[in-house]
Amino acid sequence: MKQRELFLQSDAALRSVIDRITPAQLALPAPGDWSRTKNPSLRDILADHARDEAWLPAVLAGRTIAEVGDDYAGDLLGDDPIGAYDRLGDLATTAVSADLDPEKTVHLSYGDFPLADYLQHMSIYRAFQAWSIAKLIGLDYTMPAPLVENLWEQIGPEIPAWREMGVFGPEVDVAPDADRETQLLGKTGYWVP
Repeated sequence: MKQRELFLQSDAALRSVIDRITPAQLALPAPGDWSRTKNPSLRDILADHARDEAWLPAVLAGRTIAEVGDDYAGDLLGDDPIGAYDRLGDLATTAVSADLDPEKTVHLSYGDFPLADYLQHMSIYRAFQAWSIAKLIGLDYTMPAPLVENLWEQIGPEIPAWREMGVFGPEVDVAPDADRETQLLGKTGYWVP
């Protein structure tokens, strides 16, 4: 399933960035549009990603929000935020690596979708957050080439529709000879020269 591959690539990319966050950087302010938390810090963003990782096995199992209840409420990061995130990521990777039916209906806060669509939605979020967090903390980072190509293949034709839904901002002009990652970041409104 191509969506599984995209998820695993984007999840690994995000994890590679998160694993390079220092404890001091967790206090950095993050853009307000990254979270529902007012005036979020980078730790708040990490907490959001940890919650997504925690929920993933339950979603793939077909559980609803009502069935899960408060299982993932509260602070999932504790005294070891990066380690906690990595442990939850391991569980998510195991769940996604299992034998999955791409057409199975999963229950999300914004509606019911085929499992393959859910994995694609999560992949988009993770891939572009990896790039954004890396830029926020000053990492010299580029998305892995296979991830960039997989994003082009899976979402490239749908970027205008995603933009209409508010997922991507306005397209940013990039140099005509820009590399594939920069072209993708420009098309999706992420590129900052």
